Amino acid sequence: MKALLRRAGWVGVALLALLVLYQLWIFLLVLWWSHFNPSSTSFMDIRLDELQEKRPNAELRHEWVPYERISIHLKRAVIAAEDDSFVDHEGFDWEGIQRAMEKNQRKGRAVAGGSTISQQLAKNLFLSPTRSYFRKAQEAVITVMIETVWSKRRILEVYLNVVEWGTGIFGCEAAARRYYGVPAGRLGPDQAARLAVMLPNPRKYEKQFGPRLAAHAARIRGRMAYAQVP
Repeated sequence: MKALLRRAGWVGVALLALLVLYQLWIFLLVLWWSHFNPSSTSFMDIRLDELQEKRPNAELRHEWVPYERISIHLKRAVIAAEDDSFVDHEGFDWEGIQRAMEKNQRKGRAVAGGSTISQQLAKNLFLSPTRSYFRKAQEAVITVMIETVWSKRRILEVYLNVVEWGTGIFGCEAAARRYYGVPAGRLGPDQAARLAVMLPNPRKYEKQFGPRLAAHAARIRGRMAYAQVP
C-alpha cells in the first residue's frame, strides 16, 4: 500500500512539473509575441486541418498589417461590439460577466459569454473552440499573462490580425479584402460595424447576414464614437 501511494505521489509530482513547464512555454511565447508577430495561432491550425480534410491543398487567407494601417473605424467598431471597457479593465470585465450570467439564466441557455478581447485573444492564440472548465481556467491564466506583458495597443493589434472572420479568413486585412475589396486601412464606419458584429460566429454570418444582424450593426455604428481606442 505504501509503495502504491509513493508511486501515485511521484506521478502527481511529474504531472505538476509538466503543467508548470507548459505554463512556462506559454509565457515565453507571450513574451516573444510582445515584440514579434505570431505567424499562426491554435485556431488557425485547427481550421486549416478542417479545411484540408476536404481539400488537401486548402490554404488560409491571412496577411498581417501593423496597427497604424488598420482603420480607426474598425478599432472603434470591434471595441464597441466586443468589449466596450477594453481600455479600462485588466483582462476581465466582471460586470459584463455578471450581465452575461443573468441573461443566460433568463434564457435558460448560454446566449451570452462576457469574454473580453484579451480573453478571446488568449483562446485564439493557444486553445480551441471546445468548452470545458480546464480550457476556461487556462484561458484565464493566459489572459493574465497577456495583460501583464502587453500594452492594450499590442493586444488590439494582435487580436485584429489573428481573429477568425469567415471560412479560412483570419485577420482584418483578409476580411476587408474578402468582403469589401479594400485594405483594412480603408474600411469605412458602416463596413467596420458590419465586420465587427460578425465576430461571435463569423462562419455562420458570412452566409447569413440577415435583418437582425444588420440592425445590430446599425446599433454598433451609433456607439462607435464613444469607443475608447488605445
